[in-house]
Amino acid sequence: MLESLQDFTASLPEFLQWFGVFLIAAIPFVESYFGSAIGVLVGINPVIAVAAAVIGNVISMLIFVLTAHGVRAKATQGKEAKELTPRRAKLKERFDRFGVPGVSLLGQLFLPSQITSAAMVSFGAPKNQVIFWQIISIILWGVVFGVLATLGFSVFFR
Repeated sequence: MLESLQDFTASLPEFLQWFGVFLIAAIPFVESYFGSAIGVLVGINPVIAVAAAVIGNVISMLIFVLTAHGVRAKATQGKEAKELTPRRAKLKERFDRFGVPGVSLLGQLFLPSQITSAAMVSFGAPKNQVIFWQIISIILWGVVFGVLATLGFSVFFR
């Protein structure tokens, strides 16, 4: 799949390749980290690749958070909380243990930022706090993978 996304980005005219990175970074499981790496490997300036990947991932995450917040507000209006499925119970237990910052920063090891952020909001985490920490996480992961791709690229192709 990543090879296909890299081919898609590389097939675009050079002046639009950043937009390809922007689009693929909005896809859950690709996110800012693989988007940054793909952008660097395609030959985009690392700063532009990371910025495009981060912005694409942030916009996608915001759509998920704002949607989850709206759905939760309507669904819980005047109702009692119902029992969680085993998968959601496990995610909630991690949320309770690590809080919004911990789940935001480490959650991307297990689930995409879009799913993690929407789940936190559905558990009742403050929307703005989730957005703040998810943006920090998306930037950090994007920069780390962009730097790793740049270093790896320069080591193997000198």
